[in-house]
Amino acid sequence: MDVILVPIFAILQMALGLLIWALIIYVVLGWLIAFNVVNIQNAFVNTVNRLLAGVLEPMLSKIRSYVPSMGGLDLSPLVLIFGIYFVQMVIGRLALKLI
Repeated sequence: MDVILVPIFAILQMALGLLIWALIIYVVLGWLIAFNVVNIQNAFVNTVNRLLAGVLEPMLSKIRSYVPSMGGLDLSPLVLIFGIYFVQMVIGRLALKLI
C-alpha cells in the first residue's frame, strides 16, 4: 500500500508548494497593481491576475469571513500559507509512518 500512497503524498506536497508560490505571486501582483507599477490593461497581467484570483479567491474569501482586516491589511494570505504548511507537515508525517 505504501508503494502507492507515498508517491501520492509527494505529489500532494508538490501541489501545495505550487499553491504557496501562486499565493505569493498573487499578493505581489496585487501590490504592483495597487501602486501602478504594472498596468492591469496589459493582457498578460490581466490574464495572470484573473487566473490566480479564480484559483485563490474562493479560499481567501472563506478565511476573510473569519479573520478581520487590520487597518486595511489583509491577513488572509498569511493564514492560508500557515494552513498549507500545516497540511504539508501532516502529509509528511503520514508518509513517514508508511515507510
